[in-house]
Amino acid sequence: MRVLVTGASGFLGGRVAQALLADGFDLRLLLRPGKPSPLAKAELAYGDLSDLGSLVKAVRGVQAIIHCAAKCGVWGPLSDYLEVNSVGTSKLLEAARRENVSYFVYTSTLSVIYNKFPLEGVTEDRPYAATPKAPYAYSKSLAEREVLLANAPGFNSLVLRPHLIWGPGDLHLLPRLAQRARNGRLFLVSGGPYFIDAVYIDNIVRAHQLALSKLISGAPVDGQAFFVGQDSPQNLILLVNRLLAAVSAPPIRALVPKVLAQTIALASEWLWNTFGIGGEPPLTSFTVDQISTSHWPKIDKAKKLLGYVPKISVEEGLARLAEAHQRGYLRA
Repeated sequence: MRVLVTGASGFLGGRVAQALLADGFDLRLLLRPGKPSPLAKAELAYGDLSDLGSLVKAVRGVQAIIHCAAKCGVWGPLSDYLEVNSVGTSKLLEAARRENVSYFVYTSTLSVIYNKFPLEGVTEDRPYAATPKAPYAYSKSLAEREVLLANAPGFNSLVLRPHLIWGPGDLHLLPRLAQRARNGRLFLVSGGPYFIDAVYIDNIVRAHQLALSKLISGAPVDGQAFFVGQDSPQNLILLVNRLLAAVSAPPIRALVPKVLAQTIALASEWLWNTFGIGGEPPLTSFTVDQISTSHWPKIDKAKKLLGYVPKISVEEGLARLAEAHQRGYLRA
C-alpha cells in the first residue's frame, strides 16, 4: 500500500515516515519545493497545501494519507494559521476524494478543546472550545471538524489528539526552553502544582501506526477523534526541569505570580500589535494560560479501540534524550 505523509521534514512527520517505511509501506512524502528529503527510500512529491493542483498530483496513486503538516506556534496572524491548517487541510481532503484515497489520519491537538480552564481527565466527548484562545488552536479545530465530517463509506478518516510531543530530534519546544534557561530568561507560574501529559515521540508515532492499521483493517474507529498521550500526568515544573537536565541546561530559576505573568503577556502583545514588531513576543496570554492550568486527557478510548499503549515511559524517554544529547543533540 502506498501512503502519503505530509510534514515529513518536521519532528513528528519525519518520525512517522520512518516508522511506516520500516513497516513495509510504499512511502511518498509531500515536501515544499526546496526541502531536502529526510528519507532516501521514499518517493517525493513537491507541492504546497495552498495549491490544490500540486496536492492532486501528490495524492495520485496513494491509498492512505497521514497528515502531520501544520503551522504551529502561539503568535501570528490568524489568516496565516487558517491558510495552512484549515484551508490547507480542506484542499488536501478535496484532492484525496478526487483521487479515490481510502484512508486519512489527521494529527490534531488537545488544544482544540482548551478554553483557559483546567482539563483534568477529559475525554473525547468534551466539546470544542467555544472561543479558542489562540490562532493555532482555532485553525486546528476547524480542520479537525472537516476531517471528521469527511468520513464516509470508501473514505475513512480519524483524528489523533496528542499534546506537547518531546524527545530527541525536537527542534522547536525543547530547544527554546533550553536556550531561555541558559540565558536566565525561563520562568514558570507559581500557585501549582499544574499537571500535563506531554508525550514521548516514539509513543505518538506508534499511535499513528496503529490508527492507520485499524482503518485499513475495517475496525470501527473511523469518524472519531482520539486523545493519545503518555498516560502519566506530570508536575509541569518537575517535568520541565527533568527535560532541561537531560540536555545539560540549568533548571527554572524563578516562579512568578500568575497576575504578573498575565500583565507581562498583555503588555507584550500590545507592544507587538501596536508597533508591528516582528517575531514573537517574549510572553503571550495563551502561553500563560497553558503554564498555569492542568491539562491532561484520559486515553481509555485509544487503548480500547486502537490498542494504543505508551510503551516508552517518561523515565526511559528522559534517558534516551540524555543519550542523544551526549551524541550532540542540543549541545550548547
